[in-house]
Amino acid sequence: METPEHHIFVCASFRADGDPKGVCHRKGSVNLLPYIENEILDRGLDAQITSTGCMKACDHGPVMVIQPKGLWYGNVESEDSVDEILDALEEDEVVAERRIG
Repeated sequence: METPEHHIFVCASFRADGDPKGVCHRKGSVNLLPYIENEILDRGLDAQITSTGCMKACDHGPVMVIQPKGLWYGNVESEDSVDEILDALEEDEVVAERRIG
C-alpha cells in the first residue's frame, strides 16, 4: 500500500464514548466529508480524508488539519472554504486568514 502525499483530518467532535457533542459537529463538519472526498478525486489530489474525534480547538471550529504540512485551518464551514483550502494545497500555498495555531 502506498501512503498518500497528504492526509486531511476533519474534526467530527466525537468523544471517547462516541457522542458527537462539540462545535465542529454542530457546525456541520461531518456534512462536508463527502464534498471533500469528491473534490480530492476530481482534482486528482494524492490525499486521504479522515474524520476525527475532538481536536480541542473548539474556538475555531470546524477544524481541518493537513498533514504532513502541519496546517491547521479553522472556521471551515462551507464548500467555499474547503475549495479555498484545497486550491491553496494544489498551489503549495497557505490560506493565512483561516490558519490557526
